[in-house]
Amino acid sequence: MLRPFVSYLRVYEPLSAFGSPPADNLRKAVEAAQLSRVNAGEREQLMWLRSQIADPIRLLPAEYADGRAAPSTTTDVLVLDPADVPRGEAGRVGPGPLVCPLELRARSAAALVSFLGDAHPALKWSALNDGRVPVELVRARAKSAINGLSNSVVHVLSTTWSVPLPWFALVDPDQRRLVLGSGRYDPKRELSWRVAMADAKVRVGEARELVEAGFGDSGPAEILSDTEEWLERFHPNSVVELDYGGLVQLIADPILESDTSADEVHGILEALRQGNVEHLAELFTELREYWGQLASREHAN
Repeated sequence: MLRPFVSYLRVYEPLSAFGSPPADNLRKAVEAAQLSRVNAGEREQLMWLRSQIADPIRLLPAEYADGRAAPSTTTDVLVLDPADVPRGEAGRVGPGPLVCPLELRARSAAALVSFLGDAHPALKWSALNDGRVPVELVRARAKSAINGLSNSVVHVLSTTWSVPLPWFALVDPDQRRLVLGSGRYDPKRELSWRVAMADAKVRVGEARELVEAGFGDSGPAEILSDTEEWLERFHPNSVVELDYGGLVQLIADPILESDTSADEVHGILEALRQGNVEHLAELFTELREYWGQLASREHAN
């Protein structure tokens, strides 16, 4: 089964951040650690499909027909050992285990609210069962799902068919985790980075200042600012993970092995520091062509 063509930016917090003591069902789920970053996307896809074939159809995945959260909202978690995280001088991590809830219901609710705000009225009418589901009910159920989060913030950001280039500013290019496996569809295939929260926050702050000074506060600077605010909501000893997710299925071995996107983003930041406009334009062009080719596959599908 193909993994969804989705990349992720995840935060893993110490278990103590979820309560003292944490809920029994969460503690047991962490001890079992049944989910991995490899099958997390498949789990999300399965939960969404189940919501659509249920009778009646569920408004959001991982919830009952009456809108109550299903038990999986608190037990679908990824677990990380602090020993598996590189860290700089500022980066203290843990204590372990480190936990990242999938929070699929709340993430879907946030996407639904965005859809209701941006979509054409005819598309909204069609999506909400030809008007049989009142918009007011949808908004109320979505708000309830989001309010059920700890700190009212999701631990996972995701995007389809690409990786937002500002995300690379958070990581150390030399600390990537690359596993080619036996081919594109090997479940173990991976390209990712892990970074201590303190290190990620230092990098994103410096990148935001450079980009704002060079290009203003819109576009990439806005993404960096939003990411910086998002990171502030979590425990200071957390871990940030940038993961290509299912995108590794789209990239041949030699290209994935030679992927230098993180290096080039940091090269752009260094060019901004030095005012080297020519090198900046060259790096940006290379990145735009590389990721543009991947993103174009969305239209072919």
